[in-house]
Amino acid sequence: MNGRADFREPNAEVPRPIPHIGADYIPTEEERRVFAECNEESFWFRSVPLAATSMLITQGLISKGILSSHPKYGSIPKLIFACIMGYFAGKLSYVKTCQEKFKNLENSPLGEALRSGQARRSSPPGYYSQKSKYDSNVSGQSSFVTSPAADNIEKDMLPRYEPIPFSASMNESTPTGITDHIAQGRNFS
Repeated sequence: MNGRADFREPNAEVPRPIPHIGADYIPTEEERRVFAECNEESFWFRSVPLAATSMLITQGLISKGILSSHPKYGSIPKLIFACIMGYFAGKLSYVKTCQEKFKNLENSPLGEALRSGQARRSSPPGYYSQKSKYDSNVSGQSSFVTSPAADNIEKDMLPRYEPIPFSASMNESTPTGITDHIAQGRNFS
């Protein structure tokens, strides 16, 4: 015994540092393959079907008279808009599937970062903490475990907002907090 108390649990896992994935990150060959696979699958299996479906629905709504067509260009602008929205909705709907593919890669820093991010979201609050601009980098290593005192300091740094009083008698069209007694006192005639 060296005089220091050890407060760690005997079988507790020590969290691994999260790899830095920034704009300068160069993906591995396996990650590039998964990127290309995700891009192709999201296009053919999500974007094309959603774009086509949204265009068909839009054309049906225009032909039934629910949506109006443009006097000069007809239904083309609305169909193009529906196609673009369907395309992006398809791409966005495939994000979770792609993330799972990256998480399943074994020797991937990107997969490790995604797995670590999943662990951080499912762990109790305050267990993991990202470095903030207020942390000092004296030791050169970052710590991912925070103490309750550190959580209280972070809460004290956040701005405090007071609730806005609500009155059921106020008209919704009237701006709150503005009185017109100054404008009433002046006569501009």
